[in-house]
Amino acid sequence: MAMIDEPLYPIAVLIDELKNEDIQLRLNSIRRLSTIARALGEERTRKELIPFLSENNDDDDEVLLAMAEELGVFIPYVGGVQYANVLLPPLETLCTVEETCVREKAVESLCRIGAQMMEQDLVESFIPLVKRLAAGEWFTARVSSCGLFRIAYPSAPEALKTELRAIYSQLCQDDMPMVRRSAATNLGNFAATIEAPHLKVDIMSMFDDLTQDDQDSVRLLAVEGCAALGKLLEPQDCAAHILPVIVNFSQDKSWRVRYMVANQLYEVCEAVGPEPTRLDLVPAYVCLLRDNEAEVRIAAAGKVTKFCRILNPELAIQHILPCVKELSTDSSQHVRSALASVIMGMAPVLGKDATIEQLLPIFLSLLKDEFPDVRLNVISKLDQVNQVIGIDLLSQSLLPAIVELAEDRHWRVRLAIIEYIPLLASQLGVGFFDDKLGALCMQWLKDKVYSIRDAAANNVKRLAEEFGPDWAMQHIVPQVLDMINNPHYLHRMTILHSISLLAPVMGSDITCSKLLPVVINASKDRVPNIKFNVAKVLQSLIPIVDQSVVEKKIRPCLVELSEDPDVDVRFFASQALESSNQVMMS
Repeated sequence: MAMIDEPLYPIAVLIDELKNEDIQLRLNSIRRLSTIARALGEERTRKELIPFLSENNDDDDEVLLAMAEELGVFIPYVGGVQYANVLLPPLETLCTVEETCVREKAVESLCRIGAQMMEQDLVESFIPLVKRLAAGEWFTARVSSCGLFRIAYPSAPEALKTELRAIYSQLCQDDMPMVRRSAATNLGNFAATIEAPHLKVDIMSMFDDLTQDDQDSVRLLAVEGCAALGKLLEPQDCAAHILPVIVNFSQDKSWRVRYMVANQLYEVCEAVGPEPTRLDLVPAYVCLLRDNEAEVRIAAAGKVTKFCRILNPELAIQHILPCVKELSTDSSQHVRSALASVIMGMAPVLGKDATIEQLLPIFLSLLKDEFPDVRLNVISKLDQVNQVIGIDLLSQSLLPAIVELAEDRHWRVRLAIIEYIPLLASQLGVGFFDDKLGALCMQWLKDKVYSIRDAAANNVKRLAEEFGPDWAMQHIVPQVLDMINNPHYLHRMTILHSISLLAPVMGSDITCSKLLPVVINASKDRVPNIKFNVAKVLQSLIPIVDQSVVEKKIRPCLVELSEDPDVDVRFFASQALESSNQVMMS
């Protein structure tokens, strides 16, 4: 150790570790690059560490990925932005490796470094790197180059800009589909940096090439770029260049392309404006809603509310609503589920009359769907309908279906209904709630599924918060306390849990007079699980009740439990006693 020259030590250790067969050791050393760079200093990092990393021919993807990530934040360790160009060679090498995630991370790091570089360094170092990669013999280099044009282009002189646009155009027509895919993916980002006159000529020419590609994987990425390009163009240019492409793609022979159109159509509508949307895109959207492929119908159904918001209500009722009716009885449960998740949002768009006449029957059919996810999706958005049609109509038409779902055989549906009850309660008001839903809330406390019982206990607490302690004292507390004698110990445990949740809402007086005696009585239960839950509940009640109550009632009960034969009961009773000691001391 003493023989090694001290300043050389970090780099010597790094070299040893990076040549080690153990991948974890190599990974650790790469992740410590910043520490090593600090030890070496800026100059030696530039002259020794970075060249060493450039020559490092590790073949493990994890190590290369970590190196690509580390180098992206390495500018401060090489002496600042004036020396940023020394980081380019190792990253250029990483841009050519076979593993996609390594290349993507290298491109990301290069973009981060390029964004900070001085204009002269960009022209002298970064742009030549982009040109080298774009002309690379191996397709991986050309794939990586596509992501770098957006950084290189803005700082380039006019002649170089023309050359960069020409190079990108060649990449859009590359022999390898992977390169064309990368060009299609990055076209929107590159286009955002290009001046308006060239945007209409050069970029739209590249876009046309990609949209006519024989590979559907390239065409669908071109569709993804439609919305991004549409936002850069004027509405009239967008209608002239992007609209025909989208309309053609909505009838593309590949369902994947049509699927992508269904996902992007709403954003294109925003870019082209209302008139072209009405004339060209509504028919295209109707075709997608009636597509042969379920996946396309799923994507189209999921956008139905957003699409209707762009149209006026008459158009939506005339063209979109008939398709929605068909989709509500679609053979694919996933299509119905996608529709159910958004259809409630159509109510505010269509208005009260159309909602009552046209949408309510669809809601009811979806609420009775055999597939639980469809029913769940409708339940979770009921408040949007309530705002439009009012509570009376909602209760007459939809409440019977909700009550039916409260006893659904799928516990997740019952759970969704429980979580929706407090919102429904606040909308319906006390009187209506007592009549229709009060009994259900008690019934859930005895459900055979734990998650339902737990949610029901929380529901009871939220209802007490909503309607106040007086209402809870009259309608909830007596019924909850009656269940403490239930023969099933799990149900008795649920009641203890409910008491611990209700106590803070009900306040000290009701807790002392009504809740505490029930808990203390339960400490005599024959089941150990009940007894240690009593200890937990008593611990939660200590901060709520007066000190004298703790002394006279809670501590004697806990002392008794702390001498119980069961080890768990003794443990939780001791914990509660400790807690009461701390409260007394404070």
